[in-house]
Amino acid sequence: MLAALAFFTRLPFWRIANLEKHHYERVVPLWGLTGWITGGIMAAVFASAQACHLPTGICVALALIGRVLATGALHEDGFADFCDGFGGGNGRQRTLDIMKDSHIGTYGVLGLVLYFLLLHGTMTEVFSCGTSPLMFVAADAACKYFSSTIVCFLPYARKEEEAKTRLVYAHIPAGEKLASLVLGFLPMAFFIANEPIIALCLIAPILCCLMLFVLMHRRIQGYTGDCCGATFIITESVFYLSLCILLSQNYTH
Repeated sequence: MLAALAFFTRLPFWRIANLEKHHYERVVPLWGLTGWITGGIMAAVFASAQACHLPTGICVALALIGRVLATGALHEDGFADFCDGFGGGNGRQRTLDIMKDSHIGTYGVLGLVLYFLLLHGTMTEVFSCGTSPLMFVAADAACKYFSSTIVCFLPYARKEEEAKTRLVYAHIPAGEKLASLVLGFLPMAFFIANEPIIALCLIAPILCCLMLFVLMHRRIQGYTGDCCGATFIITESVFYLSLCILLSQNYTH
């Protein structure tokens, strides 16, 4: 658990205990749990800004900044590399080479700009409707869970020594898969229990996640760490877009 929190955030959990490589190889099932913390930071920042009577758009921007600082832009960096690789690469090896390059390209810049525009816009609309800030926790954890399933569907696309982090995630036993599912969906379950129609907003992210896995399999015959980050970024954006559409329909009627 400490390895997962230390790996997926910049918070100093690694100071609590001596963490070795084999700990980090087993962090994927607990990725959803880190969403409780990063989403919780977003909720706390948003609620604090809201208490200062700031406009919703500014509250959302501050919440996003809070998460970027907490994660060190880990997922955004992976998404930018994914955009560069899959946008500029025309084959498996070329795509992998571009994704490993530390320099950001045109596709990466455009991807990040459009991502933040979309996410900020949809979040602003969602929370302007009075949605609880705890939705930050529910969406973050659920979409991190979606991303974590990549290791169940695809092999790692590189050799271990070629990986940026020099490790490959270990096989996930059935018990850990169940625990990962519970940790990923428990916060969302509270919202669905009160408003069952919110469950419809999970359909599009799930389908999007599967389509991304198919794309990755066809292009690079597997996944990389950048693919994990990109899957989280994209599925979260699709979830908030779906929720925004749902809420707008309810207000229209």
